[in-house]
Amino acid sequence: MLAATPAQEMLERLREVLGDEPVTEAELRSLTERAEALVRVSSAQVDASERRLDELSDDPASALRDVAAELHRVEKARRRLDEARSLQAALERRAHELRTSWLRQG
Repeated sequence: MLAATPAQEMLERLREVLGDEPVTEAELRSLTERAEALVRVSSAQVDASERRLDELSDDPASALRDVAAELHRVEKARRRLDEARSLQAALERRAHELRTSWLRQG
């Protein structure tokens, strides 16, 4: 089995917290920052792959396998970006719920 990438580990931790796993305020802040960073990085990867596809499309000498590889890369990056955005939005809602609950208890 392949080792998980930092992005995969981050997405998994977000899923855990969204599944009602306990979390501290400090970790909540850290997760929020890391989720934002993952969205930015994933978005940049999609943009770079799309630019590369444009370059390959403009070059009649481009090999089909290069285009296929870049298409695979951009689709993988888009799926990760979509998931990261979705989890980031869910984390924002969960953070609001948790903070409201903590204020009521305190």
